[in-house]
Amino acid sequence: MSSAPLEFEKGLFTKHPIFHMTLGLCTALAVSILVENAIAMGLATIFVLVSSNLLISLLKDQIPKEIELPTFLVIIGAFVTFTEITLKAFLPQIHKALGIYLPLIAVNCIVLARVQSFAARTTPKKAVADGLGMGIGYAYGILIISFIRELFGNGSIVILGRSIFSWGIPPTELLVLPPGGFIVMGLLLAVFTHIERRRQP
Repeated sequence: MSSAPLEFEKGLFTKHPIFHMTLGLCTALAVSILVENAIAMGLATIFVLVSSNLLISLLKDQIPKEIELPTFLVIIGAFVTFTEITLKAFLPQIHKALGIYLPLIAVNCIVLARVQSFAARTTPKKAVADGLGMGIGYAYGILIISFIRELFGNGSIVILGRSIFSWGIPPTELLVLPPGGFIVMGLLLAVFTHIERRRQP
């Protein structure tokens, strides 16, 4: 197996950004009240991660060591701005719901960590695989959290104003409040830690 698939897989399993490295928890908890918000944040993060990783890997030999971090921030910020403008133009409701957390992708620990510690030190192919794996890992992580919080907290899953799944059990409003986010996160961390320990020889 080549190294690129391995770089892709680690973000999905062994080095999951949320449930293994516990990075990006601020946005993961803040926007995970609704599934549609989580989907938008996940896709935005994937785009920024992959694009930033690729461009920085291509330019790594031309960036002086003294200005690496400011250059990385400018590149990441440019992709975040593009994402924000696109969402505002085509999905203004979701753009408004994500609020300040969308531009905060520019300083998200996951993005900065992957760009600085990996993309700037490897080939474009590996950088793209790493960004895609980490981005998808973050996306499905935040999606799991939001699915549990919205379903059990509101009683149904609503996407673009249309209910796509509901059940008859009375909702637990605590789960859509900040303490509920920490409770769900703690339980999921325990589950993923247990699974990871069982997978190890």
